[in-house]
Amino acid sequence: MAKLVIDAILDAALDYIKSNATKLCVCNSQPTTYAQATASYKLASVVINSADFGSPADGDSSGRKIQMNAQSSVSIDSTGTAAHVALVKVAGSVLLYVTTTTATGLTGGGKVNVAAWDVEIADPT
Repeated sequence: MAKLVIDAILDAALDYIKSNATKLCVCNSQPTTYAQATASYKLASVVINSADFGSPADGDSSGRKIQMNAQSSVSIDSTGTAAHVALVKVAGSVLLYVTTTTATGLTGGGKVNVAAWDVEIADPT
């Protein structure tokens, strides 16, 4: 039997991230908690809001996606190798989403550009 989810359900999840993410954190390891994303593993961060996202669209292979727009000249707080990017909601200390990024060495006091990327939710299989 085939599995199905309508686009509106996936779009609601993506819109939740878009409406609630207030900070993007570049991390040296995969955070599983808000504290790790915003302190323990954080190398750089920038305040974001819903204007930093596109609108839900068809996913690259299935499902739905939303683009997180590029962030330029993000201040680097700590030296280390960027490995993950996390989206958090500061109010309530909520870790919303984590993805991998190309390993990049960062030096404290410098700046980093975070390229545009997609949050994508696949159709059920």
